[in-house]
Amino acid sequence: MLNQLDVKVEALKPANCGFDVAWSKHFVEKYHGQPIKSVTLSFEAFHQQGEFIITKHGVEGSLIYSASSMLRDEIENNQKAVMYLDIAPDTTKEKLIEKLSKPRGSRSLSSYVEKTIGIKGVKMGLLYEVLSKDDFANVQKIASTIKQLPVSLIATRPLDEAISSAGGVSFESLDENLMLKNISGVFCAGEMLDWEAPTGGYLLSACFASGVVAGNGVIRFLK
Repeated sequence: MLNQLDVKVEALKPANCGFDVAWSKHFVEKYHGQPIKSVTLSFEAFHQQGEFIITKHGVEGSLIYSASSMLRDEIENNQKAVMYLDIAPDTTKEKLIEKLSKPRGSRSLSSYVEKTIGIKGVKMGLLYEVLSKDDFANVQKIASTIKQLPVSLIATRPLDEAISSAGGVSFESLDENLMLKNISGVFCAGEMLDWEAPTGGYLLSACFASGVVAGNGVIRFLK
């Protein structure tokens, strides 16, 4: 309706959303629904510690949502986004190499890694997703991957699954009171506007604040 009235409206996009990952069948069957706790996610200038969930489709959760706008835009531009996980954020690479260089004896690899550096369960599963059998014979390779484990995101989850959306009425179409320039007396606020923010208090507070701006604009308009 607004497009027909020459109001510029940007297409809606998922924000604070999950992403698809081409997990192996074994990994999905064993680990979907499990949390990845205390990891650091890095993507370009973004570096943040937190947690997220492994899903049948890929990844979801607060840490993913925090970087979702950058990851989404990268997928739009390059068909995928590669995020890097530090799955042992409280340990240095050098310390990992030192510990992993000790004799393994008769212990299995997973038992050895768990006992030596505490990597187990779903985190161990992530290592198996990206390392080959030969890689596991290379202590440097294991340590490097633990500190910078690549995960390729291939698509955002659908818009109707997202917590919020980007896109909406462009600020070019609004005056300083959030009234449409082309339609006198019609004001826009909250998710009607083309902006996005991290989920939770930031998103809610900004929605409420834009409502205050529009409400005060209505009062000025009626006067």
